[in-house]
Amino acid sequence: MNILDEIIAYKRKEVEERKSLYPVKLLENSIYFSTLPVSMKKYIRREDKTGIIAEFKRKSPSKGIINAHAPVERTSIGYMQAGASALSVLTDKPSFGGSSEDLMTARKFNFCPIIRKDFTIDEYQVVEAKSIGADAILLIAAVLAPQQSKTLAAFARSFGMEVLLEVHDEEELKQNLEVGADLIGVNNRNLKTFEVSIDVSKRLAPMIPDSVVKVSESGISSADTIIELRKHGYQGFLMGENFMKHSRPERAAMEFMDELRRKSVQ
Repeated sequence: MNILDEIIAYKRKEVEERKSLYPVKLLENSIYFSTLPVSMKKYIRREDKTGIIAEFKRKSPSKGIINAHAPVERTSIGYMQAGASALSVLTDKPSFGGSSEDLMTARKFNFCPIIRKDFTIDEYQVVEAKSIGADAILLIAAVLAPQQSKTLAAFARSFGMEVLLEVHDEEELKQNLEVGADLIGVNNRNLKTFEVSIDVSKRLAPMIPDSVVKVSESGISSADTIIELRKHGYQGFLMGENFMKHSRPERAAMEFMDELRRKSVQ
């Protein structure tokens, strides 16, 4: 089994356990069930924002601990004040050190769109995402059959939530063009080698329909890279590690986005 297989095997057990502890009826009592989700698609396209989806991530399978001590409240507020278009919050604990509580904290202090970053494999997790205040969910093509993704996407939209579909190569993209995602994210990291190359986003860009928002993920560490990716039609840029590796991620985000704004008008 590779790392992804191990994560999904654990996730299946975790979901079954959570179903018994927190039944759907209980989740539906959340105050967020009656609130209208904020559109990540619209926020990313707003000209007064940077297009950056700023991520709160404590650790990762490839890098280990990135930042174990940054507080969600200060970091998420700082991200938005810096000019981020949306927040991404990891809720997977074993691999990323996240939790549902992290997302709920971010929701409490921010009115922007928040995507729940997790390994969604079951409709229960969609209900769970809605109950903790998420506006969008992530679906990963590498762990779902196209029909599964299509079913989960339709279920998410029934709650007014949006869907970011993540792909890693041409084959995954071709197989999932009919899923009905609002945003398609190209992950520049090779799942087998963990090698990162922005060329993956450039190569797949012409294949992504203009009706969805193009998002580039992983390996973005300079303003010049974002400016280059915009030329290929990308409007969204998922960034976490580049900010989280600093003791004050929100300050790193502010400096980065200030630089991006300066270079964008040159």
